[in-house]
Amino acid sequence: MMKDARSVWLTIAICFFLVPGTSQGGDGGALKTYPETLEAKPEIASPFSHRGGEEMVVAFLRDLNRYAVVPVTVENGEPRLYSSKIRSLFGKDRQLWVDAGDFPDLARTGLHDETALDGKNMITGYPVEIINCIARPRAFSYAGFLAADEDILSVLKVDNRRVRRMGMTHPQLARPLFHVWNMVLAQIAAGRLNRFSEFEYVLYNGGRVNIRAEGGKGWQVSIFQDEIQGKFNITVQRDPLPAESAFLEERYVHLKEAEKEDLVRRLTTVQFSEMVPFYIMRYGFYEGHTEFRADPIALAFIFGLRTLKELDALCDGDLLSALTAHFTE
Repeated sequence: MMKDARSVWLTIAICFFLVPGTSQGGDGGALKTYPETLEAKPEIASPFSHRGGEEMVVAFLRDLNRYAVVPVTVENGEPRLYSSKIRSLFGKDRQLWVDAGDFPDLARTGLHDETALDGKNMITGYPVEIINCIARPRAFSYAGFLAADEDILSVLKVDNRRVRRMGMTHPQLARPLFHVWNMVLAQIAAGRLNRFSEFEYVLYNGGRVNIRAEGGKGWQVSIFQDEIQGKFNITVQRDPLPAESAFLEERYVHLKEAEKEDLVRRLTTVQFSEMVPFYIMRYGFYEGHTEFRADPIALAFIFGLRTLKELDALCDGDLLSALTAHFTE
């Protein structure tokens, strides 16, 4: 979706790319997969991989009041040819590709070498100054990919530092968002992505993640002048568990009520387009501090990759500043 046409949403819950059919279960039995549905929630982990290595999740279908097991493997699939008129032209594209030419350490380890970023003056063949210019608000996008006072290298460095402190890599954080996008592709492939999606939520690492998504009329082009484009607005959201809410209330008792609400919103909700998982995998870029930033701290919380206490410690007991401060170093 165009990054500026992000005001209308439809509810959708995580599931992932597929072609209709069945898959072999871990016990050797056939497992019904989306668009086939199940009356009861299957007692399996979500996400999981069957013995062939195919990634799957369990999702709930709102209108049918049924569950589905959806294949969502992150892979290099058919290229996306940007036409909204031909359903088959929506493909997985190069989901595992990393820009090794510009970022060899990212390709090798899943993280940047920050000293190499210090001297970087070109990305994808374009000067960093030009990328900064077109990434700021009211350039390629009204909302922008960076805040007005941020630059691409500072954002790459600080996010890389935080992901490293989490003990994670950029591909690990891109994967859940690719699962979300692959679910949209699954619905397109099945001919079942109408104005209102049939998915309400996905079960993910023991949590329940809700999603809203809607396609736009046009395409948002990439600041890196690559083939990545965006058409969909997607929101992922997870409510804090009672124990997590209690922790936040006690740990941040000093905050004003409006600040607490802002903290919870930023921690539990991420808005993004399908461009973002490609950006994270390919460049380690989560966007800057606009309303469409996919903050790695929030991603780790929403998808159950790190506990709230771990994230709080990572941020030295100041999650609000960690989620709001602009990267201007």
